Amino acid sequence: MGQALKTLASGSEEKKVKEIGPIVEQCYEVYIAGSRKALTSADFYQAVCQTIEEINKSLGSSQFRVPQTETLQEAYEKHRKGKGKSLTKDEFEKIIKELIVDTGLTGFGAKDIIFYMFGVPITALFIKQRVAPKAVPNDIFIPVVTSATVFLLAKLNKI
Repeated sequence: MGQALKTLASGSEEKKVKEIGPIVEQCYEVYIAGSRKALTSADFYQAVCQTIEEINKSLGSSQFRVPQTETLQEAYEKHRKGKGKSLTKDEFEKIIKELIVDTGLTGFGAKDIIFYMFGVPITALFIKQRVAPKAVPNDIFIPVVTSATVFLLAKLNKI
């Protein structure tokens, strides 16, 4: 199941691929294979939207955009092999992979990280300058606060 999604990964992102693979499988079972009626384009779009929503929940800070209807239709037609048969897991996985690569990230996670990486140390510096300007030298204080921020973000799985 994870072969098509592996092309999304580069070294450190393989962990995310391992998280995404089971989500795509589960969503396929629920929305595609579990459907008793013939799959319409609206049903397929709903399945893709639900899958991307589940991926976003699982990954935390990474937020994938929901694709445009035209992009989804093009990907569906490109990867759809057996017109009379139901959609296979491999086809669904390839479609999701292409949509994730094409639509990209919304950047909410990146904005949060930039906000924390710069905002927390600057705020801490301003507070330190008002409360106790000579207690700790700025050359030591700023790197310590930045390192603590990175450590906290790593523990919270934000980076």
